[in-house]
Amino acid sequence: MEGIIAQLGQFVVNLISSFGYFGVFIAMAIESAAIPLPSEIILPFTGYMVFRGDFQLGPATVAATLGNLFGGMIAYYVGVWGGRPFVQKYGRYFFINQKELAMTERLFAKHGEITVFIGRLLPVVRTFISLPAGIARMNPWKMAFYTVLGALPWCLFLIVVGQKMGENWNSLKPLFHRFDLLIGVVIVSGILFLIWKHRRR
Repeated sequence: MEGIIAQLGQFVVNLISSFGYFGVFIAMAIESAAIPLPSEIILPFTGYMVFRGDFQLGPATVAATLGNLFGGMIAYYVGVWGGRPFVQKYGRYFFINQKELAMTERLFAKHGEITVFIGRLLPVVRTFISLPAGIARMNPWKMAFYTVLGALPWCLFLIVVGQKMGENWNSLKPLFHRFDLLIGVVIVSGILFLIWKHRRR
């Protein structure tokens, strides 16, 4: 498993180093198109590039968020046009884990469209959430809106983490996936608090 993670990490580093912001876009598109390329590697390395001065924080965050949106919409339309039978039949060719997909479907069925927003901040769920949204034929504009709303704070947070870590961005890589649920809960709580505070005013 560690060897696979190392190979994925090297792929991400090469992709972003070679193609710049477009590499960030492509990597995040892959991650959100139900192909498990960890954003816990993509985004901290992007932050390291900000630290080095090769990237700027704003454009890097936008590239990552748009990549998340693009990949998410691809997975969404796979769900719309192919439905669950297509995913069950061909999903293994795209590294789609049926068990994790089933879990994501249950979450979507239970909590509805808001799951797309929350799911972008949670491990495993964020990779697969677009598929059940497509199978359920969620409004595509709502799908896009909730995807951006959830992806933006996640991307910004981990890019800033990578920027602050600088040369040491890679040292905590094994811990990111363990703590990303906690990170997601913190971000969601902060957003909900701001919404609550705004509505009180």
